Amino acid sequence: MKHPVDIHVGKKVRHRRWMVGMTQQQLADQVGIKFQQIQKYETGMNRISASRLWDIAETLAVPVSYFFDGLDQKAVAHAAGDPMPGDLLADKEALELVRSYYAIPENQRRRLFELARVLSDAA
Repeated sequence: MKHPVDIHVGKKVRHRRWMVGMTQQQLADQVGIKFQQIQKYETGMNRISASRLWDIAETLAVPVSYFFDGLDQKAVAHAAGDPMPGDLLADKEALELVRSYYAIPENQRRRLFELARVLSDAA
């Protein structure tokens, strides 16, 4: 049976991997394991050892604590089910939108942000 903490940590690994534009195979190669193991980590099927989590954190350029951010009793209770309300990065389309947004030059990005704000107020 999957433990809610393992599910939470696995989701954080997946989200960060998506944010940096890395495939499961690329992460696995960097960490020195097979991509199937990354799949199992990301679903919470397998627990990630402390040393492996350290390697993953270094590869994804985040502190180990990143994988536990947002983990509280409410998060643990919801981790086994659907994404928590407000967990926009659980949606692959939203994640790609965020990645694309930050790829836009800063001055254009600010103007796009203002346009989005105006459009959301009009809706």
